[in-house]
Amino acid sequence: MQKIFLPSLSVKYLSVIPSVLLLLCLLENKAVAQSNEVGIGIGGTNYTGDVVQSFGMRHTRPGGFLLYRRNFTDYLSVRGNFMFGGLAGSDNPPFDALAQQRDTAFSTTVAELTAIVEYHFLDYKKNVNLLRWSPYFFIGAGVSYFGAPAPETPSHSRIQPVVPVGIGFKYILSPEFSLSAEAGIRKTFFDYIDNVSDSDSVLKNYEYGNRYNNDWYYFIGVSISYTFWTIPCPYLFSS
Repeated sequence: MQKIFLPSLSVKYLSVIPSVLLLLCLLENKAVAQSNEVGIGIGGTNYTGDVVQSFGMRHTRPGGFLLYRRNFTDYLSVRGNFMFGGLAGSDNPPFDALAQQRDTAFSTTVAELTAIVEYHFLDYKKNVNLLRWSPYFFIGAGVSYFGAPAPETPSHSRIQPVVPVGIGFKYILSPEFSLSAEAGIRKTFFDYIDNVSDSDSVLKNYEYGNRYNNDWYYFIGVSISYTFWTIPCPYLFSS
């Protein structure tokens, strides 16, 4: 009878399968899949500067963003954020005599790419907790690209550094989905979002503003994110 060597070979290779499974499971547990989130958000953008001195909803324009979030702990997350929205302002109604004489308005867009650190104040992610929500604080850094304002004065770079700071509220809808609402301000380091800044005041053309008062813009919105989860390795729990 012809000998079949398959069983002996199978036993030989089957003996290393548990080790391979263990290695794969350990690698899987170290993977970041269960710590990753992607999401989308909508809301409104706003601005304050030389043309609009105080925050108000009248100049709010629609905006939205995409996010990727990495959860390092139950409290600390880092988020990559791409936001796009409109910015606008007008001297009508004027806030002082200078604004009345200047009588200008502008409309532009902003695209923002930032890295943001989120700190959650409550331990809301543990399954043993009944708490499913937490307020959070965020701060970050990035760059913004401003579209050409109308009317346009080509006297500045459209790419500028920006520092986002704000607060939010997060609620876990399910193990996969989370809902967030947040309000943030964007600190800029230039004065040309509204196309109005320092000018030759001797000419008295009223087309200038305060060069020591940099422009700010804001985003208020809601987002929904999806968390990627891995299946626990059964080999680790079989022994």
